[in-house]
Amino acid sequence: MNEAAEAAGLAVGESLADARAKAGMLQVRPVDPAADDAALRRLTLWATRYTPTASPWGEENGADGFFLDIEGAAHLFGGEERLIADLHSRLRHFDLPARLAVADTPGAAWALARFHPAPLSVLPPGEEAAALAPLPIEALRLSPETSTTLRRLGFKSVGTLLDKPRAPFAARFPAELLRRLDQALDRLDEPLVPIVAPPVYHCLRYLIEPILTQEAVIALARRLMQTLVHVLVRDDVGARALRLCLYRVDGAVETVDIGLTLPTRSLAHVTRLIDLKLEAVAATQDAGFGFEAVGLAVTRAEPITARQPELTASSGWGDGDRSQRCAALIDTLRQRLGPASVRRFEPVASHIPERAEMCPPVADAPPASWSAPEQTRPLLLLPHAEPTEVTALIPEGPPRRFCWRGVTYEVAASQGPERIANEWWRQPQPEPPPLAAEDKKEGPTRDYFLVEDADGRRFWLFREGLYGRETAAARWFVHGLFA
Repeated sequence: MNEAAEAAGLAVGESLADARAKAGMLQVRPVDPAADDAALRRLTLWATRYTPTASPWGEENGADGFFLDIEGAAHLFGGEERLIADLHSRLRHFDLPARLAVADTPGAAWALARFHPAPLSVLPPGEEAAALAPLPIEALRLSPETSTTLRRLGFKSVGTLLDKPRAPFAARFPAELLRRLDQALDRLDEPLVPIVAPPVYHCLRYLIEPILTQEAVIALARRLMQTLVHVLVRDDVGARALRLCLYRVDGAVETVDIGLTLPTRSLAHVTRLIDLKLEAVAATQDAGFGFEAVGLAVTRAEPITARQPELTASSGWGDGDRSQRCAALIDTLRQRLGPASVRRFEPVASHIPERAEMCPPVADAPPASWSAPEQTRPLLLLPHAEPTEVTALIPEGPPRRFCWRGVTYEVAASQGPERIANEWWRQPQPEPPPLAAEDKKEGPTRDYFLVEDADGRRFWLFREGLYGRETAAARWFVHGLFA
């Protein structure tokens, strides 16, 4: 209900017919929990302008508010009283009347926000018991059944529970009664689940006048990153993931996440990535009345090993290290094309050629190290091994002539065979082998040959099946091409 409904004498829990009888102009809307949860999450995300740790209330807390951990952040606003006064004023500007309370525990703050006479209250440390004593038993965030039972037994306020022995309550009531009481009195920790992962390093700038253009956002983000670089250098770490938060005047928040291939402290590189990301997501095209605050956070940091820079300045990213320049290229492509569009090969622990590598999107984790193969491998491996007709002097000998894709090749030289057996420990194999669509089993043993024709073209062929043991007529396939 809103304030007008409460002024008309309506109460939560009464029937709709009784409510219509009390208020002739009653307006009723169907409940939409999903939309309410989404709106509460957006509001909680906006509240991270005060502190990085913001947690929306779940159903156990009423699902109509949020917690803010303002430890270490209140002094930025001139104290706790001025912080909640500013928060209350901005919520009023959004047409959201609110009740705010500051306490050492989430349970005490929740109770004061709901049941304290004043809409804004700040509880000094160590006074939780005295502040909670006159409040009704519902201030402990108990289930309706537990609250009803306590009232029937004569426990109507929190103070009537404080001095009573705990054993009878533990035996008769659910564990939530003593747990909620201990949480409110700071006897038991109540960790909050933040709406976003807490940043490792964080920098937030409040603006006197809102900004609108992408150029202004980039310039401010550059200054924020410059501030973070000093802290990163002090701790010998670099940023692997960044989050840019743009707080709009109307209460909405635009969040831009940036992942990096290697840890970096390069101001130019981060600024360029932010610029590319803003162009891709068009975050500044619908700025409304502008952005009143901009925050930049390092959500993941990793150590940076010391290295000797080159004596001559290199063009591009400020050093001549090839891995750094390659990482900068990958980061740029990911921002332009999307994270899933840039892929790289990674090794797989398998000696079957088509399974020895995969090509996933470039992730934030470093790639696995490649080990040099014991045998020569072709530069190009065909997506599917293609059948070929082979002529050999003896059944188990190397090919002398083969016909592939309608062209006959005379073999001038050959090397092999290299025998590769199937991986028996992988039975059953979930994906079909690429040799033949109709064959759903593990393939037989393969004998690979590296052959070269009269014109110098080199091919990678294999014979499938062992004569007399696995097959009576072996099949041949072309599996790869050498440069």
